[in-house]
Amino acid sequence: MAMQWYVLRVASGQEDRVRRSLEARVKAKGMEEGIPRILVPTETVTEMKSGRKRTVKRKIYPGYVIVELEMTENAWFLVRETPGVGDFIGSHGKPEPMSEDEVEKLLGQVDRATEKPKLKIEFAKGDAVKIKDGPFENYDGVIDEVDTKKGAVKVIITVFNRPTSVELGYWQVETI
Repeated sequence: MAMQWYVLRVASGQEDRVRRSLEARVKAKGMEEGIPRILVPTETVTEMKSGRKRTVKRKIYPGYVIVELEMTENAWFLVRETPGVGDFIGSHGKPEPMSEDEVEKLLGQVDRATEKPKLKIEFAKGDAVKIKDGPFENYDGVIDEVDTKKGAVKVIITVFNRPTSVELGYWQVETI
């Protein structure tokens, strides 16, 4: 049998604990060759909370752990008997391996997560906002466009009774 990737259902919030526990059990049983990788895919996200910019690691798939293994009776039993593991994802109680393109996409996400943090901008077109920084401070406006790549938002404000579009950093505005 060849190595394949499987998805395990675990209690949400317990992914890292289950991963550590499973890694320890694999090492204790000397099964590192049969179960080489256990992943909890995460991404680094920069978000604004209470006016502060913070970078956090967020799980891409909460409640799931991804395992590369050779599906033998011993490997199946070891994984199933690990505390916190609910079940393998599959139909009719039979573990179903991930497809090749699912694996490539997943591993690509894991690689990208180690690069630069992704911005989490919690504004959408049409949101009413107040500008809290810059030359238009205290102006009210409406979000016209959100650019996550640049971390910017375009806001329509009224200047001299005319709608005017201004581009601002997402941290310069707050929802009303």
